[in-house]
Amino acid sequence: MKRAKMAENSEGLGTVPEHERILQEIESTDTACVGPTLRSVYDDQPNAHKKFMEKLDACIRNHDKEIEKMCNFHHQGFVDAITELLKVRTDAEKLKVQVTDTNRRFQDAGKEVIIQTEDIIRCRIQQRNITTVVEKLQLCLPVLEMYSKLKEQMTAKRYYSALKTMEQLENVYFPRVSQYRFCQLMIENLPKLREDIKEISMSDLKDFLESIRKHSDKIGETAMKQGAQCETRSWDSRITPWDLVDFSPVYRCLHIYSVLGDEETFENYYRKQRKKQARLVLQPQSNMHETVDGYRRYFTQIVGFFVVEDHILHVTQGLVTRAYTDELWNMALSKIIAVLRAHSSYCTDPDLVLELKNLIVIFADTLQGYGFPVNRLFDLLFEIRDQYNETLLKKWAGVFRLEDNYSPIPIVNEEEYKAVISKFPFQDPDFEKQSFPKKFPMSQSVPHIYIQVKEFIYASLKFSESLHRSSTEIDDMLRKSTNLLLTRTLSSCLLNLIRKPHIGLTELVQIIINTTHLEQACKYLEDFITNITNISQETVHTTRLYGLSTFKDARHAAEGEIYTKLNQKIDEFVQLADYDWTMSEPDGRASGYLMDLINFLRSIFQVFTHLPGKVAQTACMSACQHLSTSLMQMLLDSELKQISMGAVQQFNLDVIQCELFASSEPVPGFQGDTLQLAFIDLRQLLDLFMVWDWSTYLADYGQPASKYLRVNPNTALTLLEKMKDTSKKNNIFAQFRKNDRDKQKLIETVVKQLRSLVNGMSQHT
Repeated sequence: MKRAKMAENSEGLGTVPEHERILQEIESTDTACVGPTLRSVYDDQPNAHKKFMEKLDACIRNHDKEIEKMCNFHHQGFVDAITELLKVRTDAEKLKVQVTDTNRRFQDAGKEVIIQTEDIIRCRIQQRNITTVVEKLQLCLPVLEMYSKLKEQMTAKRYYSALKTMEQLENVYFPRVSQYRFCQLMIENLPKLREDIKEISMSDLKDFLESIRKHSDKIGETAMKQGAQCETRSWDSRITPWDLVDFSPVYRCLHIYSVLGDEETFENYYRKQRKKQARLVLQPQSNMHETVDGYRRYFTQIVGFFVVEDHILHVTQGLVTRAYTDELWNMALSKIIAVLRAHSSYCTDPDLVLELKNLIVIFADTLQGYGFPVNRLFDLLFEIRDQYNETLLKKWAGVFRLEDNYSPIPIVNEEEYKAVISKFPFQDPDFEKQSFPKKFPMSQSVPHIYIQVKEFIYASLKFSESLHRSSTEIDDMLRKSTNLLLTRTLSSCLLNLIRKPHIGLTELVQIIINTTHLEQACKYLEDFITNITNISQETVHTTRLYGLSTFKDARHAAEGEIYTKLNQKIDEFVQLADYDWTMSEPDGRASGYLMDLINFLRSIFQVFTHLPGKVAQTACMSACQHLSTSLMQMLLDSELKQISMGAVQQFNLDVIQCELFASSEPVPGFQGDTLQLAFIDLRQLLDLFMVWDWSTYLADYGQPASKYLRVNPNTALTLLEKMKDTSKKNNIFAQFRKNDRDKQKLIETVVKQLRSLVNGMSQHT
């Protein structure tokens, strides 16, 4: 118990100084800081709160004692002061009465003065107000006048002046009267007026853009007319598009947006809209290639568009720039070239292509005069030139297909002679010495073809004009296009003509003669081109005409066709052959079909006298060889099962006639019996069967000096078996005739020997 009390005292002694410190802080600090201080009491040791409250009560009692001491000390003084106040209260009431009476007398005496003074004050106030109003009105009148002027300018659509007036109002006038409500209303109205001006000017610009789109065609047409008249022009001589279109909306809109500080918006809008219009202008109509008017409208619209842009470039500051127009032109040029390349490919009329070329040249020259680069357009013209040449070649293919009578040109007098010479350069001194009437060796198609080749050269030259190319380049273009005409078109026409079914041997002969004279005339065509271009043929890079090879090829084709048709004619005669292959005795004369064939060959070879010698000889040799082959195939035909000795003898008579024809020299120039050798295979085969010399054949076979060197064992075996079958058919009667029986045995023996020989050849092979 004693220990607990001591501990409690010890704990109390430790907390007393802390409580005193807290009380000092409460007395000396702000009430806002009391909370944290009091919180420390509760955060302390247990029972600290109770001890603190006891300490606080003791402190309060001490302060109450001090207050009581102070009040007791000053109480006597307070009582004395109250006593003094009671003494002067009577005097104060008297003074109050006196002051009130005096004030009343003064009020009565100053009423009239007050009235007059108030009148004077009121007048002074009115006078001051009038002066102030006059001053303010003088300050406001210029503002109102300027604003009225602004309204008039807006009504008169003088928007640029209106904007300048707005600037003056804002910078000069409004600051003077900014305190007035009407000024604030005006200030608030100005942005709306500016927007109205922007909208109106933009509307005018849209109307202008629509107008310029409609008038681009007319502007372009006028510019291209100038371009056709002169290739180069100065700025002063260019078309003045403002004669056709009012550009003032552009200037006004540009000035307005410049004043409003929104010039970039205007420039972007203008360029964007013009690019859209450019795309529309560059879009061609689907049928543009059908007429030259379609191309002309396309070009005039484009020229009109860029003439306007060039005008805007030179008369405005920065609305469009050279870089912008160059970019726009490059974009347009790529589209133009693609359109022209596509649409020109559909043109099949050379006149239309030529007109297109002229339009492109004028189009290019016009835009070049305005400073736009056009080299790519002239490069395109070289592509179109190839297209033009193709259309010319197709057109001339039809010209060259004109009918011909395939007969030499007859003339009866000097006038007719000169008429032909004026069309075709024919030179032959011997022919000139002949008397009238006479005939040119060529037919009427030769002068016609020569004239048409010259016309083609003229037509090709038309495209080369105005292309700003040198004479050497033009000469090269003419020669190349002429070569295409000769090597492709004319050559193709000649070959097609040669292969036509209705062209007979006589016509083929005339065609060969014609090609010979056309070949000789090629040098005159080269001279003709030289006279046009003044470029000598001796120039290193001069292209030569390929007419020589062209006409040689045609001539060779005609020659080959002669050989083919001649053989076909021979086949037609051979098909008429009607042999009785089982006849016992020959007729004693050659077959009718063969004599007709020989007579035909004689007559046709008479016509061949106009051909070069080698051609006639080749044709004759080819005919004889083909006839020999056809006759041999007739004997060896698999469908022919039997053949009698009489038929062989009859066939021998026909071959004799063929040999007689060959020996009669139907075409001069053969040496010795060259032509007869065409029938040597038939002759040796028939001789073998006619004389029945099988022992000699079998004994000498394979020897260089063999009498029947040209007889093939297979051929002999085939024919002999056909004769053996005939002998068997007649065996009933032949068995009573010893000679026939012996012959039959001989045939069987020879057949066995030939088979053995053929088998030996096969094994050796």
